[in-house]
Amino acid sequence: MAVVPGDAEVNLKSLAAASGDRKIHLVPLKELLGLTGYIRGGVTAFAAKKDYPVFVDETIELFDVISISAGVRGVQILTAPEDYLRVTKGRIAAIGIGRTEDGQ
Repeated sequence: MAVVPGDAEVNLKSLAAASGDRKIHLVPLKELLGLTGYIRGGVTAFAAKKDYPVFVDETIELFDVISISAGVRGVQILTAPEDYLRVTKGRIAAIGIGRTEDGQ
């Protein structure tokens, strides 16, 4: 799982490098619920159907509190970054592309 700020997108090449894989692709939307137990807009690394590796963008360290999906679209949890990383066993990496960086 890749976790990036809400105003960013996942850089698939950077995620592949961080995970040690040669290539990464996004899960097709029709497979998302079966793999994670969550619908689009509600996916979270908390209590997924399986313990997936979690890669978190390095910008998480800039904040005292972060807002993450609670597993239901439109519902958020506020937590300290260090607690999120501990619970998810998240690994920090430069995996996000800011929308302003890529011209959008």
